[in-house]
Formats: sequence, structure tokens, C-alpha cells
Amino acid sequence: MHSSQDTIYAQATDVIADFAFDSKVAGVFNDMIRRSVPGYAQIINTLGDLAERFVTPNSHVYDLGCSLGSATLSIRRHIEGRKATIIAVDNSESMLARCRENLHAYRSDIQVDLVCADIRDIQFNNASMVILNFTLQFLPPEDRDALIAAIYAGMQPGGILVISEKLCFDDEVIQQLLDERHLDFKRANGYSELEISQKRSALENVMKPDTMEKHQARLAATGFKHFSPWFQCFNFTSMVAIK
Repeated sequence: MHSSQDTIYAQATDVIADFAFDSKVAGVFNDMIRRSVPGYAQIINTLGDLAERFVTPNSHVYDLGCSLGSATLSIRRHIEGRKATIIAVDNSESMLARCRENLHAYRSDIQVDLVCADIRDIQFNNASMVILNFTLQFLPPEDRDALIAAIYAGMQPGGILVISEKLCFDDEVIQQLLDERHLDFKRANGYSELEISQKRSALENVMKPDTMEKHQARLAATGFKHFSPWFQCFNFTSMVAIK
């Protein structure tokens, strides 16, 4: 999936608007993710492997906050012939337009329904797999419990929920250590101090990470019996919860 280079925050600006998944971001999203999120390719590949293990025939798979469709494509490749339907949801028309192009580039017998909507408005049913890939952190914290409860209610027994997120930490020493390693990762990928600083300001009001403990407590309170992080690099993680 082709993407232009991310230079959105390369020029100094007096007023930094809140980060939004608009056409400007959609055009550079692959490059932005690759240079900002350690382990992203590993996470996407593993979603396909998990789909192969968990997606049941004639069930639904929900990719919530599907952006350009990387997770959907990975999953679709691994479930050919199962007559499952992937419901890929995003509230950005710009993202969905590019997602549609990316999906059309590959043939598949798996139906993908692209839905432009707020994920809080989705009705979940017959779900064998649900993906929140760096999506929950952009939802207002007070809305997260209700979303996870709605997902759980619409899942099959034995279904899997995968949540990938940036983490925060109660331990300030650990928080600082992992923040610094992440900043070094971004510098090594060519981002300037100006770009790093301006993007941080843009994200400040719209992205509110949880601690690992908060994720685990929410999932347990909802009814999920099995939970584990399966991947972590610095302050980025991906977790599985099984109903």
C-alpha cells in the first residue's frame, strides 16, 4: 500500500490543531505508522495468524478503526473459504476511500463491508474476532467501558478481542524510560525534534492512553475470562482477550 512521506509536522506553526484522521493524514498514514509505532508490521502479521485460529465459518469479524485496511487485509488472507464477513469501520471518509482502493487491489472470496460510522454506534453480533488496533486510545475514556461491554455481548463464546494500544505507566521511572526509547525510535526513523514536539501537541487532547492494569481490569469486569499481552515494544502493546 503506497504512502507518501509524512511531513505534516515538519514546518513550524503557531497554532497546532488537534490531530485528526483527515485526507492529509490518510495520504501519509502508512509512513507515519511505520516510523511512529514500533512493531506495527509484526502486529498486523499476527492478526492474520490469530484470525486463522479463531475466525469461525459464517461469523463476523469487526475491524474497528480500520484506517487504510492493513488489519483487514491481513485477516482476509488467512480466512479464505470460511464465508465469514469482515465489517471494517472508520469514521473518516478519507481513510475508507483509501481502504477501498487497497482492498480492491487483491482478489478474495471474503466479503468486506466498509462502514463509515462512529464505532460506539455499531451493533455487534455473531463476532468470532474483534480488532481495536490503536483505536480505543482515541475514544473518550468515559466511553471505553461501554464499548468493550457491547463488543463482549456480541461475541461468540471462544471469540477473540485484540486490542493494540499505546500504554501509560503509574511508575514514573518506567514511564520516562519507555518514553525516551520511543522518542529515540522516532528520531532513528528520521523525525526531527520539531516534528516530534508538534505532533505530541496535536495528540495531547485526542489520545488518552490507559495503563495495562486498567485494560486488564476493564476486560475482567466485562466478563472476559482469558487475557494476556502478547506483544510489547517500549510503550506500545497488543493484547488478547478471549470470551
